[in-house]
Amino acid sequence: MEKATNNLIKDLKKLKKEGALLFLDNIKIINDAIVRGLEPKYILVEKEDLNIYKNTNVYKVDKSIIDQLSDSKTPQGVVCVAEYLQNKVDKPKDNFLVLDGLQDPGNVGTLIRTAYACGFNEVFLIDSVKVTNSKLVRSSVGAIFLAKVYEMSRVDFIDFAKKNRLSLLKADMNGENIFEFSNKISNAEKSKNNVTLPLGVVVGNEGQGVSKEIGDICTLAVRIPMRDGIESLNASISGAIIMYEINKKRLS
Repeated sequence: MEKATNNLIKDLKKLKKEGALLFLDNIKIINDAIVRGLEPKYILVEKEDLNIYKNTNVYKVDKSIIDQLSDSKTPQGVVCVAEYLQNKVDKPKDNFLVLDGLQDPGNVGTLIRTAYACGFNEVFLIDSVKVTNSKLVRSSVGAIFLAKVYEMSRVDFIDFAKKNRLSLLKADMNGENIFEFSNKISNAEKSKNNVTLPLGVVVGNEGQGVSKEIGDICTLAVRIPMRDGIESLNASISGAIIMYEINKKRLS
């Protein structure tokens, strides 16, 4: 294991600022990602005994460099730099999640993790925070390496949805009670309930909700009933409740 050069460190700082690559600073997430096929470009370690990685470019750096390249308050002494390869976009074969303009990386990471846990294996990020955002990666607890995540513009997604005749359901205050709706899709005779599967659950921006453009192509809408005085829930909580209700029969 050799010591990282000043030029390499300078280049990595620039790449991190650009946000084009993954900078993973959690040892468990790094190890899990490598097991799932992630190929690191570089791994930086603070101490020799942290070098448990084979057949890759591992460099020793000072603690100050780890601190600069890590977003964690308590860095673990390792930073893995890797490229996140965009998944090839295919028509979903099962229920999926659509995040429309979400900008909070914590919400998005939590929703990706929850989606995978609830059996929603595909997530569309529509004009949302980038999947390489370090807070998003940490919030997903590595789920971005399990789920198929697609980054698309709103225009491209609308074209894709229309071309593939996707059935979309949006979270909306004026929609049908989610707990009544979930009973419909549990019914074997789904066609009689005007519900077409697979179904895409659309969660909108934290402040503005689902955009008009995406809302216009949604054929279904649901709401989460709650007490008077509360208009809405956090985006990640709303998405979690809706996804769980839709797939709860599969999870039991």
